Amino acid sequence: MSTDDASEAEPIELVQCIYASAAAQPFEADELEALLTRARAHNQANGLTGMLLYAEGSFFQVLEGPAEVVDALYRRIELDPRHVAMTKLIREPIKERSFQDWTMGFYQATRQDIARIVGLNDFLRIAHAGAGDQDGRARKLLAAFREGRWRKRITG
Repeated sequence: MSTDDASEAEPIELVQCIYASAAAQPFEADELEALLTRARAHNQANGLTGMLLYAEGSFFQVLEGPAEVVDALYRRIELDPRHVAMTKLIREPIKERSFQDWTMGFYQATRQDIARIVGLNDFLRIAHAGAGDQDGRARKLLAAFREGRWRKRITG
């Protein structure tokens, strides 16, 4: 029996990168929609999945996919003048995606959401400063998305 070269190829390393940033200026609804349209097309073409939370001028995003693609996109976002105070919270290898069905799930949180969701208010308050270890808060928010806590209002 001969071995097929394709079956010996190295598996693609999947990573998950979670970051927070502040918007240099508040985003209007049409600007967010345009951003999401471009992001979804790019992500679909490049094997990326994830979700984006926007609340009162703060972004919280999860990117998942091949390591080099995720890292390249993160660097591109880092250089985007629409983002300031960008903080990488987590970047780690994953065995499976948390958002495999979403090229870019999106949720725009209201003040009521921020007050209601445990950990979100604290996270957003200090995300602008980039201070402290955000790993625990990021994981809590990610778990809330996995549990479907906000899915009724997410577009994907």
